[in-house]
Amino acid sequence: MDKTFNLTKREDGIAVLTMDVPGETMNTLRAEFGPEISQVLAEIKADSSIKGLVLISGKKDSFVAGADISMLDACETAADAKQLSQQGHVVFNELESLTIPVVAAINGACLGGGLELAIACHQRVCSDNNKTVMGVPEVQLGLLPGGGGTQRLPRLVGITTALDMMLTGKQLRPKQALKMGLVDDMVPDSILLQTAVEMALKGKRAPKKPKLSLVNRLLEGSNIGRNIIFDQAGKQVQKKTQGNFPAPDKIIDCVRQGMAKGMVKGLEVEASHFSELVLSKESAALRSIFFATTEMKKESGAGDAKPRTIKKVMVLGGGLMGGGIASVTTTKAKIPARVKDISEQGLSNALSYAYKLLDKGVKRRHMTPAVRDNLMSLMTTTTEYKGIKDADIVVEAVFEDLDLKHQMVKDVERECGEHTIFASNTSSLPISQIAEAASRPENVIGLHYFSPVEKMPLVEVIAHKKTSAETIATTVAFARKQGKTPIVVQDGAGFYVNRILALYMNEAAQLLLEGKSVEGLDKALVKFGFPVGPMTLLDEVGIDVGAKISPILERELGDRFKAPAAFDKLLSDDRKGRKNNKGFYLYGSKAKKAKQVDTSVYGILGLSTPVNNGANSSELAEVSQRCVVQMLNEAVRCLEEGIIASPRDGDIGAIFGIGFPPFLGGPFHYIDTLGAKDLVSKLEAYQGVYGDRFKPCNQLVEMASSGAKFFS
Repeated sequence: MDKTFNLTKREDGIAVLTMDVPGETMNTLRAEFGPEISQVLAEIKADSSIKGLVLISGKKDSFVAGADISMLDACETAADAKQLSQQGHVVFNELESLTIPVVAAINGACLGGGLELAIACHQRVCSDNNKTVMGVPEVQLGLLPGGGGTQRLPRLVGITTALDMMLTGKQLRPKQALKMGLVDDMVPDSILLQTAVEMALKGKRAPKKPKLSLVNRLLEGSNIGRNIIFDQAGKQVQKKTQGNFPAPDKIIDCVRQGMAKGMVKGLEVEASHFSELVLSKESAALRSIFFATTEMKKESGAGDAKPRTIKKVMVLGGGLMGGGIASVTTTKAKIPARVKDISEQGLSNALSYAYKLLDKGVKRRHMTPAVRDNLMSLMTTTTEYKGIKDADIVVEAVFEDLDLKHQMVKDVERECGEHTIFASNTSSLPISQIAEAASRPENVIGLHYFSPVEKMPLVEVIAHKKTSAETIATTVAFARKQGKTPIVVQDGAGFYVNRILALYMNEAAQLLLEGKSVEGLDKALVKFGFPVGPMTLLDEVGIDVGAKISPILERELGDRFKAPAAFDKLLSDDRKGRKNNKGFYLYGSKAKKAKQVDTSVYGILGLSTPVNNGANSSELAEVSQRCVVQMLNEAVRCLEEGIIASPRDGDIGAIFGIGFPPFLGGPFHYIDTLGAKDLVSKLEAYQGVYGDRFKPCNQLVEMASSGAKFFS
């Protein structure tokens, strides 16, 4: 059996320990490596000719990408999970206690358990490779660094910096890591090993003091100051998580106890908290998302169909969406994009949008001006159909008008090649209706992005009955190159994400008209776990956009999608939301630092201003339940109708498309947690009071009767 750890002894007395997991593209830490590394360390201890040790990866662009997460799913009890953490403690303690200098040579991803391994070494040097990143992202899986990270990191970079790293899971670039003292040197990859060897030969073992600002030095230097840091961190965590994620509080407690009572106690607390988190339902849900997205990366979306290579893209429309789509095409996918708009102003806006995004990278020193300019050169513009004959895919991002989209299809078929894909970024119009104008309907597909394009991770790839498998596979591969997570959905008004969102938003609107306050509604759904509440979301998306989508959904899908008629009054008052500084909240010069409701909106809707904002917990729970059960019911209906292929796709679509609370695992995981029987009884109770918009779909009723679940 091939070994993972290979020791080479050099003539100068430095031993090089190379980690290279056989058959894998990246190194990950596994429990079964424990005996092997312990044996290697015992061999090093017994050899007096070894004067220093360098730890390096045998993989091209990966140091250690973290621990193998599948180990955690194998843990049946808290004791199993605790043993994993303690095993890591033993190995890393052995490494740290070596009497010779130990240097980690980091190139590529050094994350989670990989960084914990590196900080157990006495010194670290990293490459300046743009693939080199360092961080402890465990919190994103509902966990904490369980290999001593909560203890070693604060002692290395300071409490404030360590907490920031662990509570956000952010990844650091080489320059940032060097500046904060996480690494001792940064060099080109070509001299990484040589530099690490020279560091080991110099024989430094003594830990350095963290690089701290004056304020942090004063705070971290006393018990009172440290308590201020921990209390502030706790308040910020509560504000951000609404108490829905247990990991951040446990991270703070590990650091607090370790700094107050010493490393041994700290490691004991870390192992205990780690084991509790591994078995928590929140971490199980977050890990399921990780496994689902990893699995989806291997799928073409169309069975065995092979994607064609995309070498050139055309974007129709230079607005907010068009500019965003062109930007991710050039900057993420590195594919030339030609933007067409009827006006020079639209083209100028698209270029300006892309430039501002790239220039942020320059200002943050993530890229050089030359790199920015090279990426900008991939974007060209035109007001006519010129220079687009060889476009492999045309992404249309014009107004939601069927006649206009029909004209676009005809123009593209006339001006481009016979294999050119026509991808519509419509948010609600059925793709089959758009394809009616096509002589090559097999090339027509939906590619629905979410705003803002550069931030939102999801795209819906929408196939109508005549879309070819090759078109689907090519579009899915293209979306992935843009850095997106694509889900393939079948054709139908609103597709999947906007369809489940529409009923949720309509229910929030009904609650507003019943007398609930704008801020009360938002507070309830943020407390439930959404990143923003429904009223804020409507302001951000655009009240006018919602008004255009509603009639389409009602016409195609029935009365349950009918939006409250009173909302027409908002448009009559020219309330579009943030885009024109006039919505449910105050914007522009009227706005203050704290977000404030524009109370005149109540008068427009014919309502009196609510006296209380629905702040008590039972009222918040009732508000969120009414909105959420609508979303859950419609998600199952979409599965029942074949709009989505699987509960997994439904969960990923809701989490990445509209921010469904990830700690619940998505609508389908959440239904399994609630139980279909419980959900159906809630829906039937609401149906009795509010009417048939709450009628449970057939599949849910059958599941309630049989006790079936979506996931085993």
